[in-house]
Amino acid sequence: MTDRPCYVGIDVAAAELVVACLPGEEQWVAPNDDVGRAALVERLARLAPTLVVLEATGGLEIPTVAALGEAQLPVVVVNARQVRAFARALGRLAKTDAIDAGVLALFAERVRPEQRPLPDASARALGARLARRRQLIEMLIAEQHRLARAEPAVATDVRAHIAWLRKRLARVDEDLTRAIKASPLWRAKDDLYQSVPAVGAVVARTLIADLPELGQLNRRQVSALVGVAPLNRDSGVMRGRRLVWGGRASVRTALYMAAMCAIRYNPVIRAYYQRLLGRGKPRKVALVACMRKLLVILNTMARTGTPWQLDFQHSC
Repeated sequence: MTDRPCYVGIDVAAAELVVACLPGEEQWVAPNDDVGRAALVERLARLAPTLVVLEATGGLEIPTVAALGEAQLPVVVVNARQVRAFARALGRLAKTDAIDAGVLALFAERVRPEQRPLPDASARALGARLARRRQLIEMLIAEQHRLARAEPAVATDVRAHIAWLRKRLARVDEDLTRAIKASPLWRAKDDLYQSVPAVGAVVARTLIADLPELGQLNRRQVSALVGVAPLNRDSGVMRGRRLVWGGRASVRTALYMAAMCAIRYNPVIRAYYQRLLGRGKPRKVALVACMRKLLVILNTMARTGTPWQLDFQHSC
């Protein structure tokens, strides 16, 4: 153990973990399996790192992040696009696992990304079930489109697959309901979020699994985290169009569906949407603003534990 700050970057591949440390430029490779992750945790615990950074890699990073989190090591998962932009700014255009691990360690040292609470095993399982639900829906939609153009020789097979997908979707929904009911905390959050007109079970469960920070951040922070905060594109006297970009796609998709419903059935969001249209805002811009408004309301509700009320029109 050393008194000097130690920053670690881990590049995650399917078969191995490439680890880089700063200062000292020490690097090593560990197998990406239970034994390799246990050895990695033990070695990093001796180093007592100030920060460990990994990229989000479509879920491959989850077991490693979970192992580091359970060992109380300071770990952060960052957006891969942000790291690549950082590498390009440094002039590091080549890309190998070893180079990527070194860039991640340097990113940890220079940028110091903020740590956020990591989901526990139950929350990860809930998130996995929600992700599986989205996959089943995508497959179901694709098969329904194929059925419309299918030749009689294969139409029966496509119909059988659609029936199977619907059964699996129903089973996943049952599993999600049982998981929510088994946790008093989740059940309370589910009831709280669904008290908002236009927020249903899927949206509420997406917020529970994919946005655990809800209620712990201010309105600007949570909007930026989800990716519904407008970003400036100005230079000199030029004033560009504001855009929303980045953030958590699953939460943004759920909020989009909720906002589409809310502009019809939620009195607060409907009135807000109509006011924006009355000012000449394009419908898409107004809809994104409603997504942000809905998110801010939900954030206030989560922070205060207050169910839906019309007073949120003025307080959020």
